[in-house]
Amino acid sequence: MQKFQISRRKFLSAAGIGASGLALSGCDVFDGLARDSAVRGFMEGANDLTYRVQRLITGRDALAQEFTEADIRQPQRPNGVTAPDDEVYRSLLRNDFADWRLEITGLVEKPLSLSREQLLAMPSRTQITRHDCVEGWSCIAKWTGVPLSLVLDEAKVKPQARYAVFHCLDSIERSLAGDIKYYGSVDLIDARHPQTILAYGLNGKPLPVENGAPLRVRVERQLGYKMPKYLHRIELVDSFGAIGRGKGGYWEDNGYDWYGGI
Repeated sequence: MQKFQISRRKFLSAAGIGASGLALSGCDVFDGLARDSAVRGFMEGANDLTYRVQRLITGRDALAQEFTEADIRQPQRPNGVTAPDDEVYRSLLRNDFADWRLEITGLVEKPLSLSREQLLAMPSRTQITRHDCVEGWSCIAKWTGVPLSLVLDEAKVKPQARYAVFHCLDSIERSLAGDIKYYGSVDLIDARHPQTILAYGLNGKPLPVENGAPLRVRVERQLGYKMPKYLHRIELVDSFGAIGRGKGGYWEDNGYDWYGGI
């Protein structure tokens, strides 16, 4: 019998991208299927399986592959919202984000309000990694930022906290009922992972607006939609009950996997 070998990344991508890929394609077929409780239950089960498999076959601190400068062959491709026209964001941009703050709230002993200068003064990590988008493309780039674990340690996360929720400045959806700002989340295992950083630098330069300035999240063991841009607040919670529709993120509330592991 012929034996086949498959890499961890390919295996996990095959397990997790199936449902997400259909969802992110935005096709009408998925919209109908997602409303079917049996289909939604299957997708949620597949997501749970992907999460459990990755936790089983990798250690908590297992690193995503890192590359060299020679592997960077194009600028980091922007996607999603690339030029927020929200008034608060535009006013911050006009002042080069001098008035911007990163707020750390929720289940912490010491809420924080950090300026960009304070983040720049903290120990940093630079990593050259591959961004994998569920739409099917990838791009290698060099990211520099503060390890999220350092910020969480300074805020003194309470024992009952389970997730870090990322609140952003860009409106992902607009309606007569009001704007919905982008939001997403990871569990504290991924939040404290060595490669999870709050990135303010890209390819040796300040993070551009189209890639998420002044700050974006990099969670290198997950797909691109798990790495929010235009970050302004991190909330520590014990559940998603009070966040959006309770699934842990904007896309997740609209039918995508919560755990987009690769």
